[in-house]
Amino acid sequence: MKVLESVLYTKDHEWIKVDGDKAYVGITDFAQDSLGDIVFVDLPEVDFEFEKGEVFGAVESVKAASDLYIPVSGKILGINEELVDNPEYINEDPYKNWMIFIKMSDDSQVKELLTPEDYEKLCGGK
Repeated sequence: MKVLESVLYTKDHEWIKVDGDKAYVGITDFAQDSLGDIVFVDLPEVDFEFEKGEVFGAVESVKAASDLYIPVSGKILGINEELVDNPEYINEDPYKNWMIFIKMSDDSQVKELLTPEDYEKLCGGK
C-alpha cells in the first residue's frame, strides 16, 4: 500500500493535496487496490458546490461500485477529463491521477483530515 507524505486522507479513502485555498482530490492506493480494475468514473460538473462529506461522484470496478466523498467543502474548479475516457489510469497511479480540483470554502476543515501515519493505522499498517 502506497501512502504519500505530501497529502492528507479521509476515513473514506480519499486523498487531498492542499495548495493555498485550492486542492486536488482523488482516491487512495488502498481504495483502488480494494476495488480492482476500475472501469467507470462519474465526476461532477465544474462550478458545482459541495459540503464536506457529500458524495461528489462514483467509481465502478469489475468488483464493485463506490461513492466518492468530498474531504472539505468547496466549489469544483476542474475535473480530470482523462479519467472519463481512461478510468484505468486510477489503477496505474491513484495519486498522479486526481479526480477533482476545488476551491475550498472552509480551509479550517483540513485540520480534521488524517495524516499519512493515521491513515496507515486505519488501513492496518503498511
